Amino acid sequence: MLEICVEDAAGLAAAVAGGGGRVELCSALALGGLTPPRSLVRLAAQAPIPVHMLCRPREGDFVYGPQETAQVCDDIDLAAEAGLAGIVIGAGAAGGLDLAVLGTWLDHARRAGTARGARLSLTLHRVFDVLDDMENGLEQAVAMGFDRILTSGGAVRAPEGVRMLAHLHELAAGRIVILAGSGVSAEAVPALRAAGIEEFHASCRTPGTATTASGRLEELGFQKGNRPVTDAAEVSRLQAAIARGQGGLNDT
Repeated sequence: MLEICVEDAAGLAAAVAGGGGRVELCSALALGGLTPPRSLVRLAAQAPIPVHMLCRPREGDFVYGPQETAQVCDDIDLAAEAGLAGIVIGAGAAGGLDLAVLGTWLDHARRAGTARGARLSLTLHRVFDVLDDMENGLEQAVAMGFDRILTSGGAVRAPEGVRMLAHLHELAAGRIVILAGSGVSAEAVPALRAAGIEEFHASCRTPGTATTASGRLEELGFQKGNRPVTDAAEVSRLQAAIARGQGGLNDT
């Protein structure tokens, strides 16, 4: 399974055109991803592949107060009402998972799924990579009913965390999926496959093309450099590498 994280309509189209198997929908990928706008959610609901929506109300840490916790509950409702396949959530505190906040969101997600007649798939996001004890975090995620954990194995890039990813995959023992993300490319696939990874998460973005307006946009603070875009050809190349289980190491 190849999951492509996208932040706009063009990215969504490229993920589908390139043969991606699933989309993680978000905004602000430069900040690690934030909750996408309602208009993009409605558009993504029409995609021919499953879409999981990131519910992250702001940049920075994953410690959330009551208002932000309620905000994510509203985001979960949006995903369910739009007919998306799943949500991507995470909350932490003092080096561990915030079980109380996560419990609130998971209960809400289950009620939202029941109301629409279809269960929301549940992914624990990369809050997992800042845990002091990832082994305990995995057991907690299993106990709470998550379907998968998005992780780089605690490293900046998944290829650098491949030993931990292999360990986590072994510990998971089929109870939960380890979804490798960050720095995942066609060249990185063989080592990740050897670690037992079967689900891959990537943006497959390449630098956008400068336009005559780019300088003025940068001057006014509307963009910094060429805006990266999801590349359907990179999606296709990564999908092909996963299918054949061959490649080396290079960030996309």
